[in-house]
Amino acid sequence: MNTKQKYIANIERYSQEEALYSRCGWSGVKLPKVSLGFWHNFGYDNPYERQRELAHYAFDHGITHFDLANNYGPPYGAAEENFGKMMDEDFRPYRDELFIATKAGYDMWEGPYGNWGSRKYLMSSLDQSLKRMRLDYVDLFYSHRYDPETPLEETLQALVDVVKQGKALYVGVSRWPLQALKRAKEYLAARDVPLLIYQGRLNLIDREPQEEGILDYCADNGIGFISFSPLAQGLLTDKYLNGIPADSRMTHSAYLKPDALTPELLAQLREMSDKAKAEGSTLADKALRWVSEQRGVTSVLVGISKTEQMERNIRAVLN
Repeated sequence: MNTKQKYIANIERYSQEEALYSRCGWSGVKLPKVSLGFWHNFGYDNPYERQRELAHYAFDHGITHFDLANNYGPPYGAAEENFGKMMDEDFRPYRDELFIATKAGYDMWEGPYGNWGSRKYLMSSLDQSLKRMRLDYVDLFYSHRYDPETPLEETLQALVDVVKQGKALYVGVSRWPLQALKRAKEYLAARDVPLLIYQGRLNLIDREPQEEGILDYCADNGIGFISFSPLAQGLLTDKYLNGIPADSRMTHSAYLKPDALTPELLAQLREMSDKAKAEGSTLADKALRWVSEQRGVTSVLVGISKTEQMERNIRAVLN
């Protein structure tokens, strides 16, 4: 007997629609100012029911944009598979309200066709992602990183073709250098597939997209921008101000190592935290607001392990 409770979305989920959403570049798409990232906490190493709770809470509060990638896990593909289960169990009636993104560009399978930016890899990966997520199409498909060896036109033509085939409604690029971004915008526009969005890491301690001119270019050319790691994987919170907690991401993540917390960075974080407290805020709230207020920024991607974190994140960008 199936005792799992049927999910019914909160009827008040769009009560803050005017304040919560931003237009993505010069497109018809509006994205929530906070989007739910599946990079962490949605693999097989976390209980599935907990993942459902996080996704439900986000959608119940108007967070319609879910951001995935082919190799999010662990293991690779697990986040998409878990989302596929949620799609069938919970979100199928709400498919047209969701804006679902996935990506390909990093290591996914063995051999010469499981990485980077070839047409072979990108199109095969998207087909696999659709199967894992139990979808006919994604709303957004990214080239996850710039490939310096594959001809740029090959990567871009693959993006054009997945749209023409109906497998993606929009396309984006992530972590591409400025000159490649400019070429992508021109190539795609000439083939009637506008570049919807650029995804890059932007936060108070990593401002490379801003310094490189990517944010200004996106704003001036109608391309949205979404920031991943707006809290620097937790560094821009109070979590590490007094050492490394035993249950923190830094103790077990392959992407955040203890040596990242240098004495110089710790001093900088403590100074920023003190300034935030003096303003009646927190370091995390200040960091999120800073990103969301930068010219050209459409949304910030947050990875959450507790619903309380999403509540605070939403409140931070709305205040």
